[in-house]
Amino acid sequence: MAVIADRCPEIQVTVVDINQARIDAWNDADLSKIPVYEPGLDEVVGRARGRNLTFSTGVDAAIAAADMVFISVNTPTKTKGLGAGQASDLRWVEACARTVAKAATGHTIVVEKSTLPVRTAAAIKTILEAAQEDDQQRSFTVLSNPEFLAEGTAIRDLEAPDRVLIGGEDADSIDALASVYGHWVPEAQILRTNLWSSELSKLTANAFLAQRITSINSVAALCEATGADVLSGTVIWTQADSSEAAEEAPDSVLTLTGWHHC
Repeated sequence: MAVIADRCPEIQVTVVDINQARIDAWNDADLSKIPVYEPGLDEVVGRARGRNLTFSTGVDAAIAAADMVFISVNTPTKTKGLGAGQASDLRWVEACARTVAKAATGHTIVVEKSTLPVRTAAAIKTILEAAQEDDQQRSFTVLSNPEFLAEGTAIRDLEAPDRVLIGGEDADSIDALASVYGHWVPEAQILRTNLWSSELSKLTANAFLAQRITSINSVAALCEATGADVLSGTVIWTQADSSEAAEEAPDSVLTLTGWHHC
């Protein structure tokens, strides 16, 4: 959100949290005290805070004034009940949806940012549609906009992303979010798809990363057992791959996007 505020000075961005201590830290004059450490984040917050970036505990008021609401909350693994130890705990996502349903006015675009199981948007839509039935003056659309970031380079990844993925069912809402990113991201790098494909892309990216880590750990264990040098082997494999690719260059290329790590 801080990067959006920094790149879109005409858009008012309000970050809300029910934790007063955390909001106080975000508002602290000493930027070294902000509650999240990420290289470059303090500079981004410093440029936008007080201009068009606000941190507040006034959740209901901020939602009522918003045209677009981003849900960015933790989705830890369930510790009890059905799916304990495996399934994601969606209580905070659902709590946010209920809060939005209660406080929103007019038409509100709700954007899920957290890493979520496929079709979580359906649960969010069910909650919002129930509120819409009770008050015909309000309406909602739901979008999925996952982030593909790496710890330590998140700000750089946000400022110069290789792609931005937006999933949804309403073209106007997708265009509205795309226009925000369009302030600094080339149109060709803003990808549009449906809700379920967007949610699945994030999970697939995480799965591919886990597979890569598992594979290289297995290779390292094999090298330790046999006395091989994993670094030398990697260089040889890379050179071989490059040589084979040059010899077998195809006439056409199919590029699969959306499969990078976290």
